[in-house]
Amino acid sequence: MNLRHALEVTLTRSATYNELAHATRTMPLAPNHDASRLMALMDAKTPGQGLNRLRRRLDESLPIDVITTHYPDPGGQVLLNITFPPTTDTLIRRAADMQGQRPHIFVQQALRRSLAQQASQEAEFLDHAVRQLLTRADAAHLLAALGRALTPTPGATFAETDR
Repeated sequence: MNLRHALEVTLTRSATYNELAHATRTMPLAPNHDASRLMALMDAKTPGQGLNRLRRRLDESLPIDVITTHYPDPGGQVLLNITFPPTTDTLIRRAADMQGQRPHIFVQQALRRSLAQQASQEAEFLDHAVRQLLTRADAAHLLAALGRALTPTPGATFAETDR
């Protein structure tokens, strides 16, 4: 049974009027304000099949960078569909072979490692920043300021809440 999957297309640049008109003859698409991102619904058995099917339909008419599932799967993962340039693809295949992996598994693990490293670095940065703030303010005042920053006053403008 096919399900309808919400997919997001990120373009390498904004689509021209003619590119967008041509692509929407193939299927309905919802562009953002500058036509650099599009939303689409695709019928498929799995999200991965939906990503591949959408790429095949739009690849010739739009400058696609990446296609993603708009909503995470039950495991909390967002699926990516990326087509690498031939040179990059060759390098990935060689590196995957050396690791005894399939290319998509190799890329998946590399992305996970990179995201984990980025999350760790961000946590370290925030820990350091909080320690620095605590040298000048007590914990209660810092916590109150954080609460104010995270819960804007109803009716206040963004500038009023960002003090």
